Amino acid sequence: MRGRLTLIATAYMAVLCAAAGGYLQYALYQTAADHQRDALERRAMRVVELIQHGEAPKRLASDYEIDIQVVDDTGRVLLSNSDIAGKPRISTLVPPERAVSTTAEQCDLPLYPGQCNWVVAYRFAGPTGGDWLIYTTEKAVPWYVTPRVPLALTAIFFAPVALTAIGAWRVVTKTLKPVDRIRARLATITATDVGMRVPVPRHDDEIRALAITANHTLERLESAAERQRRFASDASHDLRSPITAMRTRVEEALLYPEEADWPRTGRELLDSLDRLQAIVTDLLMLAKLDAGAPGEREPLDLSEVARAEAARRRGKRVITTLQPGVLVTGDRLRLSRLITNLVDNAERHAESTIIIAVRKDGEAILEVLDDGAGIAPEDREVVFERFARLDASRNRDVGGTGLGLPIAREIAHEHGGRLTIEESDRGARFVLRLPLRGD
Repeated sequence: MRGRLTLIATAYMAVLCAAAGGYLQYALYQTAADHQRDALERRAMRVVELIQHGEAPKRLASDYEIDIQVVDDTGRVLLSNSDIAGKPRISTLVPPERAVSTTAEQCDLPLYPGQCNWVVAYRFAGPTGGDWLIYTTEKAVPWYVTPRVPLALTAIFFAPVALTAIGAWRVVTKTLKPVDRIRARLATITATDVGMRVPVPRHDDEIRALAITANHTLERLESAAERQRRFASDASHDLRSPITAMRTRVEEALLYPEEADWPRTGRELLDSLDRLQAIVTDLLMLAKLDAGAPGEREPLDLSEVARAEAARRRGKRVITTLQPGVLVTGDRLRLSRLITNLVDNAERHAESTIIIAVRKDGEAILEVLDDGAGIAPEDREVVFERFARLDASRNRDVGGTGLGLPIAREIAHEHGGRLTIEESDRGARFVLRLPLRGD
C-alpha cells in the first residue's frame, strides 16, 4: 500500500505538472508567434512609409531574418532585401477585399522549401497608381520556441514531482506505522490468549478509531472465549454426572450380580440416559441457534401455540388467559419449544399454579407466571446464562438441564423479540415480547 499510494500521488503531481508545463509551453509559443507577426507587420508598414515619401532605396537592407519584397500591381517584384534579390515572388497571398493586410502561415514556399514561414501581405496605393503589395516573411517559430524552453520547463517541473514522491513516501510511512504496530500485535494474539490489546495512537484519526474498534472486538472475543470455556466446563460436568451415575450402577451390579436388582438398575440407567439425552438435545439446539440456522417462517397465532402447549398434561394446575388473533411471524416448532421451556421451568418451581397469558399491546406479549419462591432481581439475568448455577431453590433442579432458559432467550432474539423477567407479586414472571405480524 505504501508504494501504491506514493505512486498515485506522484502520478497525480506528474499529470498536474505536465498539464501546467504544456499550457506554459503553448502560452510561450503563442506569445512568440504574436510577437513575430507584429514585427512583420511593423516592418511592412515602415517600408510603405518610405515608399510613399519617396525615400525607398533601390535595395532594402536585411533586417535580421525578415525578408521583404515589394510587388507592383502587375505582379512584378520591384524591390527586395539583399538576401532574396533577383528571386521570384515570395507568395501569392493577397489581402481580402476592403482589407489592408493579411497574415498566414505557409509551408514549402518556392524560396523556402522544407520549412514553414509567417507571411504578411500588406496592400497600399503605389506611387504610379494601382494597388501594390509588400510581403514580409520570416521562418515560423517552432512549437517549442527554442530547445532551451522544454528543457527548462522539464527541469522546473521535475522538482515538484520528485518532492511529491519523497513527501508522499514519508507521510504514508509515518501514517501507516501505527497500522504496522496494530498488525504486529494482532499477529501475536492467539485463540488461547485474547487478553492482549493493540496500541492506540495518540492522534484522533481513523487509525485511532480502528485501534479502538479492534480492542472492543478483542474484548468481545475475550468475553466470548471465556463464556465458551465456562460453557465447555459446565457442559462436560453436566454430561459427566449422568455418565458417572450409570457407570457406578453398572459396576455395582456387576460386583454382586446374584444380589443385584437388575430391573431397578435398568430403570436408574434409563433415568440417567433420559437426562443425558435431554442435555445433548439442548446442546444441539443451542448449536443450531448459535450458527444462525434459519427456521421456517409462517404466520402464527401466538395464543394458539400457547394453548397447544398448555393442553399438555402437567403436575401443576395451568390457568390460561389467551387473547385470540395475536398474529406473529415465526417458526412454530421453535416458538413451541420456547413456551415449553418456560412452562417446564415454571412447573419445576411452582407451588401449585402456573399462569399462561397472551395479549397484544402494540406487540405480542406472552407471560408465564408461577407461584414459587421467585428470582432475586440480581439473578434475573444470570438464569439466562448457560448452565447457570444459583444458590436459591431454582438452582439446577431435578429434571432441568440448565439450558432451557438460554434456549428460550435465543429463540426470542431470533424472532426479533426479547425475553425478560419482570416484577410480580409472587413467584417468577417471564415476559416474551414479539413484533406483531402487521409490523
